[in-house]
Amino acid sequence: MAKLWNKNDSKLNPAVEKYTAGTDYVFDVELLPFDIQASRAHAKGLEKIGILAKDELKEILGAFDSLESDFSAGKITISPQDEDCHTVIENYLIEKTGEAGKKIHTGRSRNDQVAVAMRLYMKARLKLLRASTSELAAQFLDAAEKYQEVPMPGYSHTQQAMLTTVGHYFAAFTESLLDDSDILLAAEKHLDKSPLGSAAGFGSSIGVDREFTTTELEFAAVQLNSLYVQNSRGKFESVYMEALAQVMLTLGKFANDMLLFTSKEFDFFSVDDSVTTGSSIMPHKKNLDALEIMRGNVSVVIGNQLIVKDIAKNLLSGYNRDGQLIKKPLFESTKIVADSIEVAGIMLAALKPKPESIAAKINPGIFTADIANELVTKEGMPFRDAYKKAAEAKVGDINLTENIASKKSLGAPGNLSLDRLHKRIKGA
Repeated sequence: MAKLWNKNDSKLNPAVEKYTAGTDYVFDVELLPFDIQASRAHAKGLEKIGILAKDELKEILGAFDSLESDFSAGKITISPQDEDCHTVIENYLIEKTGEAGKKIHTGRSRNDQVAVAMRLYMKARLKLLRASTSELAAQFLDAAEKYQEVPMPGYSHTQQAMLTTVGHYFAAFTESLLDDSDILLAAEKHLDKSPLGSAAGFGSSIGVDREFTTTELEFAAVQLNSLYVQNSRGKFESVYMEALAQVMLTLGKFANDMLLFTSKEFDFFSVDDSVTTGSSIMPHKKNLDALEIMRGNVSVVIGNQLIVKDIAKNLLSGYNRDGQLIKKPLFESTKIVADSIEVAGIMLAALKPKPESIAAKINPGIFTADIANELVTKEGMPFRDAYKKAAEAKVGDINLTENIASKKSLGAPGNLSLDRLHKRIKGA
């Protein structure tokens, strides 16, 4: 296929061709549907200003339909020689429509073409991730309601601190995921600006109606300054990656907790065999490998975010080919987060608390703070004096249910206010 930039049929050195194409042709498979979406809008914009005739536009839009069908059927591939999906699309149009297809690149550059396709990709993925994050939050909320009266020790400095409940623990992840969903939405709103029509970063004398294509693509606004469109490459992707990283921070904490809480030393939860693997040498092993991979993938996504930032930093204003390298960490991280959300839901469903085992592990010392608080409220003792007296007290039998019920401050184990979380999920 012809390269879009080739003017005189010169041959590019094969090593240079391979090096510059890199993995772009692999990841552009993800981008091609969004490039088609943007190209449709651009074609309509060209017809609006008289570059394309109405019959040419009809022909081109029909070719886009055929391209989508062929792509869905696996008939369209992107090779290193193609370089990217933009080349595949234009060559396909020329093959199908002839002279009309040669007009599609009027008033645009691959620079704004990739920018708008990436923007559309990120918007679409943020919507999907927000929906799945909210669904996982609802699953954690169901678990919180089911186990809100099952006592378990809470931890501070990795030591038993105070009594809590399994429901209180799971509700923490409900709220965390809902906050993550809010961050995904904020990122989506931030990205919701159309770069189409900015061309190579310096606009065009063709007179493309950028407001029209913005409306066609259902962006909230135009990204106004054409140079800023290129300068924002990496910045917008970094915001997207930060939203992904926040989800992974939540899931990583859950994964790490459960790797400990399901161990024989803790034995707080049983886990269904369907989510465990075995050892090739130790027959007794039941390993939660998925949670270990999830925990490790937090670092992968955060590392990928740093890659995106580092590639984009301190480049000369305007387009730079370095930006091509942003695709791999961004697409990889998107898949990691989507898969991690799904697996976290599967793992949560496979867990069941073991109340008797948990109760046997509770250290009586965790009730000294409650003794101090009782001395303050019932005897009027200053807290610092009560603190010292409680430290020396011998803890007798404690009714765990009553102790939990006494924690009445908003959001505490005895006052989870799960109805508020239900309202947030309904509004998500």
